[in-house]
Order: sequence, then C-alpha cells, then structure tokens
Amino acid sequence: MSLRPALPGDFAFIRSLAQRPDYAIYITDEDEARLSFYSTDAKHRLLIWEQDGARAGYALFADVGEPSGAVELRRLALDVAGGGRGLGFVRALTDYGFSELGARRVWLDASGENLRAQKIYARAGYQLEGRLRQHWYRPMLGRTVDLMLYGILREEWMAARGLAAPAL
Repeated sequence: MSLRPALPGDFAFIRSLAQRPDYAIYITDEDEARLSFYSTDAKHRLLIWEQDGARAGYALFADVGEPSGAVELRRLALDVAGGGRGLGFVRALTDYGFSELGARRVWLDASGENLRAQKIYARAGYQLEGRLRQHWYRPMLGRTVDLMLYGILREEWMAARGLAAPAL
C-alpha cells in the first residue's frame, strides 16, 4: 500500500469513483480543471492510494500549511469497499497528514447517513467533535443531511502508534 500524488492520467479514475452512485451521495465530482488545480496548488494534496501497483482509491488534503496546523481530509473513495480496506486507507492517509504534511490536527467530515465511514473514522482514532444538523444539501438525495465532524490530534495519533511525544 502506498500513497502518491495524483497525475492528470489519474483524473478519469478519480471521476469514475466520484460518479458512482454509492459515492455520489457523499462526495463531489469535480471536473479535470479543478482536479488539476488541486494537484498543483501548494495548499492541497490530491493523492492516489495504490495496492499491488494498481490504483485502489483517492483522497484530497486541503489547507496544507495553515498556521494552525489543521489539515482537512476530503473526498475519500476506494475502488472496492469492504474487507477492511477502508480502515487501512484512512490510517495511511492519517499517517501521511501527520508525517508528511506536518499537521498538528487532521479533520474530516461525513454525512450523518454514512454510517460505514463514521465507524471507520472512529476505529482509526478520530473523535466525533460535532454534528451540524440539517447542514449539507446533497443533490443526489434531493435533501439536506446532518454533517458529522471528526478530528484527531498529533498527540493522539502518536500515542496510538506508540510514538514518543517530542520534547518541548
């Protein structure tokens, strides 16, 4: 399993996942121009997750380099769900956020109706930090849903991995 920057040749793969009915209710499909922006902008990291040399998923980090150290994780999608792959994917992304991006906090959100994602985030060490009721309009559903906010701090991530906290 590895993460790498998305390339223009990956955009069709990314869009194919975002357009699937099981993902379209939760994530936004963005055109190639927007994906190109994400892949070149210093505040974003558009990543491809590979397993056995094949593309297996993608995700987007936003707000990289913000003074607060908070980095948002968005648009998580796997080509095949189930079998425990989601937890490995989220853990790999979380590790990347802290070890590669130097985040002090990684946060993400989930639809209140996406119970699978919520369970994975909790198992990966994210804490439920809030619920924005009737907040997020989802065109594929034709209605507004609750938005669940999750976060994990660097110290929590380090403790879960048995890493020593840096001396102050």
